[in-house]
Amino acid sequence: MPPEPFRHHVLIADDDEGVRELFSEFIRQRGYHVASVRDGRAAVSEVERSQGLYSVIFTDLSMPGADGFTVLRAARTASPHAYIVIVTGFASIDTAIRAVREGANDYLTKPCSLGQIEIALQRAGEHFKLRHYGSLIEQSSGLEQRLRTIEQSLARIEARLASRPPA
Repeated sequence: MPPEPFRHHVLIADDDEGVRELFSEFIRQRGYHVASVRDGRAAVSEVERSQGLYSVIFTDLSMPGADGFTVLRAARTASPHAYIVIVTGFASIDTAIRAVREGANDYLTKPCSLGQIEIALQRAGEHFKLRHYGSLIEQSSGLEQRLRTIEQSLARIEARLASRPPA
């Protein structure tokens, strides 16, 4: 399980009520905040109005209202760093490749086991850790540059002070 699951909000978009309930309960038991919607149009609306709240999104590929690719694009726009999992009962190499090209992080075929959901959550946790560490590295790089600038300024000040005649 990823660290601090309570910080993550999960959206489940699937037109199959049984799948929504199973996924929701399983993920909620792991300490995540979970919301679910029953069609693609509701999923698009939810991700757009959520202002990036959802860090993990499970979306069925084939739903009424809008398909999973439409949900994926809306989610990438609303929450560019979200971990998005496409779930489909009609898996094909073409849809898997398209999903990855359009920004999906994972692709599961139905029926999928709860173990596969657990692995997707673990991958999401790793995804967020890597983003966090990457951000820290960027910050430290910026700090190193600022430190060099300060050291250069101090060296110039010391040189000026050293060249002044004694008082």
